[in-house]
Amino acid sequence: MNLKLTFPCRAWLDCVLSDAQDERFAFLAEWYDPSAALLRRYQLLYYPKDGSVEMFDMKNQRTFLRRTKFDEIHPEDLFVGNRVNVFSRQLNLIGYGDQYTANKLGSKKERTLAMIKPDAVTKVGDVIQMIYDANLIVTKAKMTKLTWKQAADFYTEHQSKSFFNNLVQFVSSGPVIAMELMGDEAVSTWRKVLGPTDSGVAQKDAANSLRGQFGTDGTKNAGHGSDSLASAARELEFFFPSTTGHGPSNTAMYSDCTCSIIKPHAISEVLTGKILKSIIENGFEISALQMFNMDRVNAEEFLEVYKGVVAEYANMVDELCSGPCMALEIHATDSPRTFRDFCGPADPEIARHLRPTTLRALYGKNKVQNAVHCTDLPEDGILEVISVFAVKKILDPTNAYKA
Repeated sequence: MNLKLTFPCRAWLDCVLSDAQDERFAFLAEWYDPSAALLRRYQLLYYPKDGSVEMFDMKNQRTFLRRTKFDEIHPEDLFVGNRVNVFSRQLNLIGYGDQYTANKLGSKKERTLAMIKPDAVTKVGDVIQMIYDANLIVTKAKMTKLTWKQAADFYTEHQSKSFFNNLVQFVSSGPVIAMELMGDEAVSTWRKVLGPTDSGVAQKDAANSLRGQFGTDGTKNAGHGSDSLASAARELEFFFPSTTGHGPSNTAMYSDCTCSIIKPHAISEVLTGKILKSIIENGFEISALQMFNMDRVNAEEFLEVYKGVVAEYANMVDELCSGPCMALEIHATDSPRTFRDFCGPADPEIARHLRPTTLRALYGKNKVQNAVHCTDLPEDGILEVISVFAVKKILDPTNAYKA
C-alpha cells in the first residue's frame, strides 16, 4: 500500500528525525475505537535501539503518544498486515510510513501456502517448530477436510498427470492443515524446509527436511508448498478467501470435546509448536485447529465466567485480545477434566512446584500469561468450542494478523 504523508505529519516526522539519530521504522496504523465506533489512523514509529514507540494522531495532527519504551513489540512483529498491541490498543499495520521502512522491512517479504497433508497432521507441532526455525511466521492456519472435488480443484494444474487421482484421493482421505507463512523469500524457504518431492530422495539427500523425517513416497510426502508467488496467491485464496466466503470449513465436531486456546504471548514467544507437540504426545487428539483474533467485547464475553471470581479478569481479557491466538478442539476420554489436569494450575509458579510436567508449568510465565486457556467447567466444554469455531463474530478465520 503506497500511502503518502502530508504536512504537517511530514513536518512532525522530520522533527523527530532531526532530534534523534536512532534508526526508526515508520508505519501507518489503524485502530477501531469501539466507544466511538470510529476507525482512527495513526503514524506509529518504532526505535529498535531501545525498543521504544511513538504515535501521532493523523486526523487531529498531534502527538498521541510520546516516545516511550515498550518491550511488547519486536522487530519481527513489524510487517504490513500484522496486528500489534500498544498499551491495550490493537493496531492494524496498513502501510509503510516511509520508503526507508518499506525498503528495509518489506523488500523480501513474501507470503506462501503451506499445507500439512493427512500423513503428517499428528506432527503439526514439529512442523510449526521447523517453520519458526526457518525464520518464517504462521499468519493464518486452519485444519480442514477437503472433499474429492475440493482437492481436485486445488490440484487442477496436475489434472493431466498420471499421479493426479492418487494425489487427490490421498489429500481428501483425512484432515489437512493449511497455513499462510510469511517471511523473507518465504516461497523458496518453505520449499527448502519441505525437501525433495519424493520422500525416498529426501531421506537420502535431505534427512532433516520435513519430507525426509515424515514422508513415505512421492504422494504421501507430509506437506505441500507453493512453487511460485503466483501459485501462492491462488492457493492462499483457495483456503483463505479475501473476498467472499471462508474457504473449506473447519473440522470441529462439537461433541465429546473441550476447548483450548494458545494465548497470544505463547504464539509471540514461538511456543506454539512445542505446545501442540506436548498435547499430542500426551494422548490428546486435536480434532480442530484455527488461528484467530478476538476483540475486547468478545474476549470479555468469552471470559465472563471469571468476572468477579478472579482478580486477574481484566488482565486476562487484555491478554486474550492482544494478538493472534490458536483455538483447538480437544478430544479425549472425559476431555474437559483430563485436559484441564494436563494444563495444570492457573499459576505457573504453583504448577512448577506441584505439577512440573503440565503445559502451564513448562510454558507459562504468570497467572495471566500462562500459555493456554482451557475449559474449567465440564459443562462448558462444547459451549466454548462452539463459541470460537461456530460463532463468526468471535473467530476471524481469514487472517489472525489482520483486523
